[in-house]
Amino acid sequence: MFRRLRAYLDKRALGPASRDKILYLERLFGRRVRRPELFLRALRHRSKLIEDGLEEIESYEQLEFLGDAVLDLVVTEIIFELYPDENEGFMTKLRSRLVREDTLAELSRKLGFPDLVEVGNRVKSQDIQLKNSVLCDIFEAVIGAVYKDSGYEVSQKFIRNVYNKHINISDVSTLQDNYKSVLLEYTQARKMMVPEYVVAAETGPDHDKTFEIEVRIDEHVFGFGKAKNKKKAEQAAAREALTKLKNRTSPATVK
Repeated sequence: MFRRLRAYLDKRALGPASRDKILYLERLFGRRVRRPELFLRALRHRSKLIEDGLEEIESYEQLEFLGDAVLDLVVTEIIFELYPDENEGFMTKLRSRLVREDTLAELSRKLGFPDLVEVGNRVKSQDIQLKNSVLCDIFEAVIGAVYKDSGYEVSQKFIRNVYNKHINISDVSTLQDNYKSVLLEYTQARKMMVPEYVVAAETGPDHDKTFEIEVRIDEHVFGFGKAKNKKKAEQAAAREALTKLKNRTSPATVK
C-alpha cells in the first residue's frame, strides 16, 4: 500500500512530459512503475546533464552497465532452453547476434524509445536519439531500470516478452552474416581472384563519417556497400556481390 502511494505521489510531482513517459512505459510493461526517476534517468542522454546541472550518474550510462549484464544472463537462459544440445561456440555466436548493437537498436525502435529519449538542446539537431549506439544503450538502460525497480523476475519477463514478440530466434540462429568470409570461399572454390575492397568515398565530419565501399573481383565491381564504419560497409558490399554472382548478373566494368 505504501509503495503504491509513494509511486502515485512521485508521478504527481513530475512534469507533464515526464509523466507521459512513465505512463507509456507502464502500458508497455503492463505494471506500475515504483520509481519513476530511474526510468527518466534511463532515457536521459549525457548531453542533458550540463544543461540541467545534473550529476554525471544522472544519464543512462550507469543503468546501461547494469542492464547489459541482466540482458546477457536472460538471453543466455533463453538459448540454453532452446538449444540444450548445442555446443558453447554455437551459443556464444547466437548470443552475440541477439545482443549486438543493431539488434538492440531495432528493438528500441519497435518499443518506441526514440520518442522518449531526452537530449540537450544543443545537440537536438543532430538526431542523436536516432543513432544505433544510443538506442542500444537506452534499451539496456531501461532493462537496468526495470531490474532496480522490480527485480530480476520482472526484468526476465520483460526481456522474454520483447524477444518473443520481435525476434525470430530460429532464423537468427541460422543467419549467415559474415558475407566477406562466404564471398572469399565462393571465389576461391571457382578459382577467381581474391575480392578487393576499395573505399569509393568518405562523407561527413570525422565524428560521424559514412563510408562507401566497392568490392572488386578481376577488375570488375560486383558489390557496393554504405555504412557508418568500414567493416559494415564491406559486409554490405560482399553480400551484394554474392547475390550477383549467384544470380550470374553481369558486373559493371571499372573504368
